[in-house]
Amino acid sequence: MNPLLQLLKLYLWPWAQRHLIWQFARREVLGRYKGSMLGLSWAVITPMAMLAVYTLVFRHIFKARWPGVEDGNISFALNLFAGLLVFNWAAELLSKAPKLVVDQPNLVTKVVFPLQVLPWSGLAASFFHAGVSCLVWLAGCWLLGQGMHLSWLAIPLVFLALVPVLLGLGWALAAMGVYFRDLGEMVGLFMGMFLFLTPVFFPLSVLPDFLQGWVQLNPLAIPIEALRAIGLLGHWPRFDSLGLLFLGGLVVACLGALLFDRTRKGFADVL
Repeated sequence: MNPLLQLLKLYLWPWAQRHLIWQFARREVLGRYKGSMLGLSWAVITPMAMLAVYTLVFRHIFKARWPGVEDGNISFALNLFAGLLVFNWAAELLSKAPKLVVDQPNLVTKVVFPLQVLPWSGLAASFFHAGVSCLVWLAGCWLLGQGMHLSWLAIPLVFLALVPVLLGLGWALAAMGVYFRDLGEMVGLFMGMFLFLTPVFFPLSVLPDFLQGWVQLNPLAIPIEALRAIGLLGHWPRFDSLGLLFLGGLVVACLGALLFDRTRKGFADVL
């Protein structure tokens, strides 16, 4: 097999390391709530609390209304929540990515370890919280009277379409974070600003046509709009848009994997 293809297969299809990824992801999730009285319940409480705060500020203080839906707190909250759960999934992984290798120096200097699985385990751990939030959101959609639709079966495809681009960025940030220790703070600052450039607080339909095209270049825009269409309208997502996002993400993933592989030889010298 071509060395390049073998490398990409090692990074993009880590089936042999699936148990290792599961163990690291499980350790990260359980470690986050270790010692707390409510334990894993915080995975539900946190998004619900943030949802309540955003709804209070935008719905009651600023008197914001969600275009195209009935006036009501629940409708506004569910549209907002759909955007937040996708954004938070991406933000949780990308914010931690610059320190994935830095926080594991023993895996670099003392043992032979497949470092490329660290973004995979980070992605799995962050998806746990996104999955819990998604179940809460679907329950809210059902309580709103939307009922259960066959289109709900497409929700895993919405998240799957975003996986390659997140992995690619995860590998790139993890590699650069070893050499540039300020990168973690920069990513956190960027994600805070990026929140308002993502259709979380507004639907794409309210933007002028020429701006919609630019905003759709944001890789989070398509999954957010698809999730809203599935849960709140009972529509099937646009599979062509999800497919293009997935293919574009594969390019990002390949570039991120190559960057990580080229720079990993110097990790031990820096750490």
